Amino acid sequence: MTPKIRALTQAGSAVLVAASLFMAGQALAADSALTKSQQEGKEIAFTKSEGNCLACHSIADGTQAGNIGPALIAMKIRYPKKEDLFDVIWDPREKFGKGVIMPPFGEHKILTKEQIEKVVDYLYTL
Repeated sequence: MTPKIRALTQAGSAVLVAASLFMAGQALAADSALTKSQQEGKEIAFTKSEGNCLACHSIADGTQAGNIGPALIAMKIRYPKKEDLFDVIWDPREKFGKGVIMPPFGEHKILTKEQIEKVVDYLYTL
């Protein structure tokens, strides 16, 4: 490797590290603005063994690129009443019909009522 290429590679690596640290700081700052309920809802939504929303949905700060369901953005506009969003998570078949692939998280006891309320609190921050 020539000295010029080595210098460019090192500079590029430094930029990538700096950008990664900056983005991590931004994510931490954003998370610190969440209430306890919202943070717990985010953890439920992002955890594979609980909500696993990222398996199907794209969410800001998500580590997976879910593309089966719609991106979870502008949730207050899409669901002006929190109860409507809660109902969709509890049993999406009520709104979208029996052919929907989203599991009925409440009806099938995947998540508790309290867990779904926390997820809704978090989704309302998106």
